[in-house]
Amino acid sequence: MTEILQTPKLITVFGGSGFLGRHVVRALARRGYLVRVGCRRPDLAGHLQPLGNVGQIQAVQANLRVRWSVDRAVQGAAHVVNLVAILHQSGRQTFDAVQDFGARAVAEAARSVGAGLTHVSAIGADKDSPSDYARTKALGEAAVRETIKDAVIMRPSVIFGPEDAFFNRFANLARYSPALPLIGGGQTKFQPVFVGDVAEAIARSVDGQVAGGKTYELGGPQHLTFRECMETMLETIDRKRLLVPVPWWLAEVQGSVLGLLPNPLLTRDQVILLRSHNVVSPKAEKEGRTFSGLGITPTAVGAILPSYLWRYRPAGQFTRKNEA
Repeated sequence: MTEILQTPKLITVFGGSGFLGRHVVRALARRGYLVRVGCRRPDLAGHLQPLGNVGQIQAVQANLRVRWSVDRAVQGAAHVVNLVAILHQSGRQTFDAVQDFGARAVAEAARSVGAGLTHVSAIGADKDSPSDYARTKALGEAAVRETIKDAVIMRPSVIFGPEDAFFNRFANLARYSPALPLIGGGQTKFQPVFVGDVAEAIARSVDGQVAGGKTYELGGPQHLTFRECMETMLETIDRKRLLVPVPWWLAEVQGSVLGLLPNPLLTRDQVILLRSHNVVSPKAEKEGRTFSGLGITPTAVGAILPSYLWRYRPAGQFTRKNEA
C-alpha cells in the first residue's frame, strides 16, 4: 500500500525577521512547519534561511499598514503569529498604525482564512495609560479578542538575548561613557525574560498546546530593578561605571530631545513607561497564565548574559575577571 505523505502546515509569522521573530521562526522550523515570514523588507531577511531546511522558510513582502499585503501573506496558513511592534514612532510607522490598526488587520486576515492566531503584546498594556505604546498595545489586544475570541495573547516583560535592544544598548554605552543614567532613580522593576523561552511559548501555542482565549504574562525567574539590571550587566562585561540617578522631570526633557533622533536612545514615551513596574501580575500568577501554566521553566539572566555580552569587555573573550 502506498504511504500518503502529509504536507507540513504553513505558519505565517509577521515580524519574523526581527529580534524575537528569528527565534520564533527557528522554533517553528525545528518542529517541521513551513514558515512564511511577512516583513516590510524581505530582501533583508536572508539571515532566516539557515534556520530551516531548503525551501522551508520563505520571506514575503507585507506591511501591516497595507491591508491587501496582509491578506496575501496569510493565504493557505493554518496559524498566524503577529510579532510586529515598534519602540518609537517614525514617519508613517506610528503606534496607532502598527499596534492598533495593524493588529486588527492581522486578526481579520487570519479569521478570513480560518487560521488560528497568536498575538504578542507586552506587560503593561493598558488602554488608559498615558503612554502611547502601552495604550496602543491594549487597543491591539482588544481588536484581536474582538475578532478571534480564542486567539492566544502573550505579554512578555523586557526580552533579553543575543540581539536584544536592552542589555546590548547599555553595554555598548558603557564602553564609551564613564556613567550610565538611572531613570527615576532606577527603581522600576522588570522581570527579564529570555527570548528563547518566549519563542518556545509561542511555538507551543501554534502546536495547539496552549488554551485559547487567554492572555499569558511571561516573565523570567527574577525581579530586578533597573539599577540591578545595570549592575548585573556591568559585572558581566567587567566594567565599573558610575550609575547616576536622573529625576523623572529631567528624563522627560531628555526623552523629548533625544526622541527627535532617527534611532533614539530614549524617548519621552519610554520615560512614561518606566514609571510603572514591568512584572507579571499576581492575578496571572494565581490563574496559571504564566510560564508555569505552559510547562516552561524560564531561564535566569545570569545563565545567558555572558554568552553574548562578552564582546563588550575591555579585551573581549580574553578579558580576565576584574581586569577593567
